[in-house]
Amino acid sequence: MLLLASASQARHRLLEQAGIAHRVRVSGVDERSITDSDPAELVLRLATAKATAVHQGLDPSSDGDVDAVLGCDSVLVFEGEVFGKPKDEAEAITRWHRMASCSGSLLTGHCLLPRDGQAIRVCVSTEVRFAPLTDSEIRAYVASGEPMQCAGGFALEGRGGLCIDGLDGCYSNVIGLSLPWLRKALKESIKGCVSEG
Repeated sequence: MLLLASASQARHRLLEQAGIAHRVRVSGVDERSITDSDPAELVLRLATAKATAVHQGLDPSSDGDVDAVLGCDSVLVFEGEVFGKPKDEAEAITRWHRMASCSGSLLTGHCLLPRDGQAIRVCVSTEVRFAPLTDSEIRAYVASGEPMQCAGGFALEGRGGLCIDGLDGCYSNVIGLSLPWLRKALKESIKGCVSEG
């Protein structure tokens, strides 16, 4: 059993759709307290902090079936800037005016902490090519509320999919969790978490 240290419904759905047995336990980590000038290191530090907080709180009596804890965190790097969730609609609109017709890198830090064993950590990067959008299209998308909940201000699996021209790299990584990486990590560290068919 995998314990997902994340409040992200998108990550939960990815695991569900992949048939990976899991439960969710939010870490409670104050993300604002963790900083780093290197975006890749930042998402790794955040993912590790979340996984570690949940791992340290495992209760032998109720968590005996937990094989590992998974922490993740994502940011978009655009023109050298780190874009997390927009703080308000105005910021989301400004960002989208900049991003339209351009591309950025969606980075997701992953930390898999087996119940017994060494942490497996990786940052996966996917290039996202944004579609050319009019001001009215940008404002309509931001008004939907979806961008306010997502790193970079878009949800690939939602309405934001219409605002993307293409990807170079892992699709599920942009949603918040690289399933190809997770499959390999689970097979290496925890036998039986991933079915063979």
